[in-house]
Amino acid sequence: MGKLYVVGTPIGNLGDMSPRAVETLESVDFIAVEDTRVTVKLLNHFGIKAPMVTYQKYNERERSTEIVERLLGGESAAIVTDAGMPCISDPGEELVRQCAAAGVPMEVVPGPSALISALAISGLPISRFCFEGFLSVKHTSRVDHLREIASEKRTMVFYEAPHKLISTLGDMLSVLGDRNIVLVRELTKIYESVFRGKFSDALESLKAAPPRGEYVLIVEGAPEQQEKRDPLEEALSLARSMMEEGKPVSAAAREAAKLTGQPKSVIYKELTK
Repeated sequence: MGKLYVVGTPIGNLGDMSPRAVETLESVDFIAVEDTRVTVKLLNHFGIKAPMVTYQKYNERERSTEIVERLLGGESAAIVTDAGMPCISDPGEELVRQCAAAGVPMEVVPGPSALISALAISGLPISRFCFEGFLSVKHTSRVDHLREIASEKRTMVFYEAPHKLISTLGDMLSVLGDRNIVLVRELTKIYESVFRGKFSDALESLKAAPPRGEYVLIVEGAPEQQEKRDPLEEALSLARSMMEEGKPVSAAAREAAKLTGQPKSVIYKELTK
């Protein structure tokens, strides 16, 4: 029986690739990768010639079954993603699950993680934290998620893409209140930057410098004695956030009413004053 190696790769700076990771990728029969175009650059940089098979979200279940069969047949394999640790908001979880169920030996080769790296330089309390990954692209689902964790007292960590960042911050301000946030951008890369402030400060800053690159958001947990927000004010804040994204007043009022339970007519009236 072969073995699966779960290998962390650099999140930007190739100098962060560990000697053990290089040795592992050189030794396996094949490598499961998220995108061959990305991983081939890494392999070429270190002179690694191992064959690759694609392993992405859309084919995760079927490809996992194929890989497990090969492992049971005696081959060894590594799984990598475009950057960082597999399985952490990246493909890999299904393969690990199937290997565990089939009794295939596994070994982790630790590497850089945007999640842990961002926490370490955030300056917020990190003795306890929770990872929430990417929020939904759908406004309603995103707000539902935020409402579920509004009373979470631990520091919270999110990943976010630049084209969604402003909408996400607006929803966080509407649902969570104006808390402290740290925006960590392009970790280990040339344009790495860290912003510390309130949600409102971050939104103001991004008006002058539109977001670019991948972000990690470190969000302050709920205060011990969190003030209960006025439901109507929350509904109005959500509706205004949607209107800034281009939704008509009526549609924004209807969706805010659905999310908060406040009457649509009251929300609409306040918005059109």
